Amino acid sequence: MPRRAHDFRGLTQPTRIRLLRAVQRVPGRRAGELASECGIPLNTVRDHLRVLEDEGLIRGETVQVGSRGRPPIVFHPVRESSTNAAASARVAGAEVRGRMLRAVTRTDAPELEADAVHQLDVLYEHLDDAGLDPHVDEDALSFELAPCRYHDMIDEDRALICGVHANLVADVLQHTRGPLRLDRLEPFVTAHQCRLLLTIGASRPED
Repeated sequence: MPRRAHDFRGLTQPTRIRLLRAVQRVPGRRAGELASECGIPLNTVRDHLRVLEDEGLIRGETVQVGSRGRPPIVFHPVRESSTNAAASARVAGAEVRGRMLRAVTRTDAPELEADAVHQLDVLYEHLDDAGLDPHVDEDALSFELAPCRYHDMIDEDRALICGVHANLVADVLQHTRGPLRLDRLEPFVTAHQCRLLLTIGASRPED
């Protein structure tokens, strides 16, 4: 699969990682609540949330409360690509590029069902854009990954960093209909390598 030149800006700062984790942990909270939990100034939180939303990592939802003034906005992870234009565009682009590549590299080896292949293509581009240098083994349903760029945070809070990536993988797999699900993320199977394992579950029903 082709490498991408674009990287997620949303994953380039440790502060945004903490903020994204807070949204994943308890969806549906306002910027002020997230600022209080993360210990970040409110204006800074708003700037980070805007970047995360523009990258398709979270979505803002306006809540009608029946009172005067501007309705509050709460934030959720992007679980359905249709709820965020950036996520939707990434899914569509990854599927097109995956089909084009497979058309010129087709072999006689048995392939996964089409929906699972599309999931792998979308996930590959997500991992590549996140700077994890993915190497996929379609037979084993696994990805070998370079550790993320936050080495200075790993010892301090490995669970936070790995949890964010695992949740993003689970969400990305949901963006395309198909049977693949996250099995587990194995951090630092070697000093310079992490491993992501998928499993085949039931396909998602049509809406």
